[in-house]
Amino acid sequence: MIDILAAAGSAAAEPPAWTGWVLPLGMLLILWFLILRPQMRQQKQHRERVAGLNKGDEVVTAGGLVGKITKVEEQFVHVELAKGMTVKAVRNTIGDVLSSRGKSAAND
Repeated sequence: MIDILAAAGSAAAEPPAWTGWVLPLGMLLILWFLILRPQMRQQKQHRERVAGLNKGDEVVTAGGLVGKITKVEEQFVHVELAKGMTVKAVRNTIGDVLSSRGKSAAND
């Protein structure tokens, strides 16, 4: 009787080897679509905003300072925080563009 049970156990087919890869691949796909892809899209939008900076744009720096761009250089921008107070900021530290000189406000 033990021989019959042993034969039945060895006769059962093992699952294919590729099924061991299904769970890790599924986890990688979830990681890609929920974390990596949106982050790459956000970085691309930030690069486009920084590349499109112009004199007169109202911006927020990564440090939270709000001001208007008075001069744009290759690596730096000059931001006027208050009348007569201008600071030089690294271009990539501009977090967001609040308003652009070329666009009109929604209530105008």
